[in-house]
Amino acid sequence: MHSKGTLYIVSAPSGAGKTSLVKELLDRDRKIMVSVSHTTRQPRWGEENGVAYNFVSNEEFDELIGRGAFLEYAEVFTKKYGTSQLWVQDQLAKGLDVILEIDWQGAQQVRRLMPDCRSIFILPPSREELERRLHGRGTDSHEVIAGRMAQAISEMSHYGEYDYLVINDDFQTAAQELHAIFLAHRLQQTPQAENHQHLLAALLS
Repeated sequence: MHSKGTLYIVSAPSGAGKTSLVKELLDRDRKIMVSVSHTTRQPRWGEENGVAYNFVSNEEFDELIGRGAFLEYAEVFTKKYGTSQLWVQDQLAKGLDVILEIDWQGAQQVRRLMPDCRSIFILPPSREELERRLHGRGTDSHEVIAGRMAQAISEMSHYGEYDYLVINDDFQTAAQELHAIFLAHRLQQTPQAENHQHLLAALLS
């Protein structure tokens, strides 16, 4: 018998390195997976349905909302994105930890429905470094980057709503700290006792 997995929310401002850290985490730990969201946007080249996203029509998405199927959902630039509650619960029942990469608004929705979830906010080491990373992409104008910085500052003001903070200064250190959160949670007495019932019975017999 195994214990249930844990639902984790991971949020960060654009440029903090969340995507790279989560990818590193998945490479390190096969008991962790990222939720595959539903979306109404069209697939991009190379995106496979059910892998990158579950691609659905507006009508299907609205039907899922009506059925209360989403843990959280949002509309971003006229496209809708949502997290399937049933899918998440199925993965947790298998003993897997599930990551939702969502913003603070989505996090508030999820906490109301699943108050036992854990939440992690990833921060850059400084405002200057965050701006340097955004400039380093080389794809956006100064005006766009200024807008992204303003949005990032607004998002970072919600750090106090989260259980854990990880500062992404040195990438490998941040990756170790992020993984440590998952490992420490699994080593709590209750899940350990559930996972090692036979050992405990043998030790105490």
